[in-house]
Amino acid sequence: MTELIFKSQRVITENGEQAASIVVRDGIIAAIEAYDYTGDNLPTIDYQARVLMPGIVDSHVHINEPGRTDWEGFDTATHAAAAGGITTVVDMPLNCIPVTTTAQALQEKLNVLDDKLWIDAGFWGGATADNLAELPALLDGGVLGVKSFTIHSGIDEFQFVNEQQLTDAMRELAKRGLPHLVHAELDHAHSEPMEIASSYQSFLKTRPTAWENDAIAMVIRVMKTLVNEGLKPHAHIVHLSSAEALPMIRAARSDGLNLTVETCPHYLVLEAESIPDGQATFKCCPPIREKSNQDLLWQALLDGTIDCVVSDHSPCTPQLKNLDSGDLEKAWGGISGLQFGLPLLWTHAQHKGMTLTQLSNLMSARSAQLTGLTHKGSISIGKQADFCVFDPEAFFTITPEIIHHRHKVSPYVGKTLQGVVTATVLAGKTIYQAGEFVGNARGQVLLSDRQS
Repeated sequence: MTELIFKSQRVITENGEQAASIVVRDGIIAAIEAYDYTGDNLPTIDYQARVLMPGIVDSHVHINEPGRTDWEGFDTATHAAAAGGITTVVDMPLNCIPVTTTAQALQEKLNVLDDKLWIDAGFWGGATADNLAELPALLDGGVLGVKSFTIHSGIDEFQFVNEQQLTDAMRELAKRGLPHLVHAELDHAHSEPMEIASSYQSFLKTRPTAWENDAIAMVIRVMKTLVNEGLKPHAHIVHLSSAEALPMIRAARSDGLNLTVETCPHYLVLEAESIPDGQATFKCCPPIREKSNQDLLWQALLDGTIDCVVSDHSPCTPQLKNLDSGDLEKAWGGISGLQFGLPLLWTHAQHKGMTLTQLSNLMSARSAQLTGLTHKGSISIGKQADFCVFDPEAFFTITPEIIHHRHKVSPYVGKTLQGVVTATVLAGKTIYQAGEFVGNARGQVLLSDRQS
């Protein structure tokens, strides 16, 4: 049996911030004691004034392996995550090859993980227009839930769903008590593509807020249909960017629907007015919107309408970003920033009246709750001893040299941020410290046990 103590004058527990000693036994939190507790002189790591907070749970990461490992991959993605205080990621079902829409595709993904996971990883499956018959076996395989698009996903092999297909798929998820994630954009008019060239404002006009609002309204209709069938669906809106949708989300919850919502750092710290033309590192779908919209998203985080903040790390090769030509129209959309979510948000959150405890809840506890990973997300007895050690007063500048994801391309390069992750602990063992990785890849595969 391995037993040791992690202590700090600032520990973020499920009961708030306090000075404490965390007793860890075989990778599990066994007790929470006073700061001066020694436990018969157990081995002790004292972080002193640095914050000891729960390891971050990032439930929205495109790792792209197998098939597009030149875009990212589990080794590089989990290194970057560990350097950012993230101890759990959940991999999205695209843009890997094959997409994770069948039990066989899930198995192919599991087969490539040996010695690549520096942190724990779970997996979302996909619910598409053409895989409804495959869903039961895919869910039996252990995915934590599924994701659907209501608009073209960017790759033809991951087909978007219409309202009836969404209903049929969500029905299957509801029967098992699993969440159905939805990329909510809906182009009712099947608009002809606008000419964008290198103009960010032109790109922004091609993805209006109405697309998100209409898609979220459709998700709510589908949920009500299933409730009328006696089911209890859980739908989750991924990467919300339209603040106009917040009133209908609040109303749906008032009606008793289990509708949860996430947003991402790029919608909270970047604004359309400041994005230069010809810089596709800022391109994503739905798009980064105006400052006035951003302010409302922050309010929704503070009042609890938005449940969690996740990265939506969606990398590609530099060539696909058209860095030389500046052609936004043809560039791949997706933000790379997996490693820097906590300092990005803390730099801004403290000026919005948000405490580090509140931010931790949004990045750890609530995303763990979404994924059903009940042993994750908080510093409490019985949970896995996953910790992020954070110096909230220190500053650093993002440079390509410190980026650990595969391609050193990000809209955040050059930004100076407040807050430095100084160590990351996975199941009671330090895996990252003072800018260096410790030991070897010891992350675990996380599969759902909610079977049919």
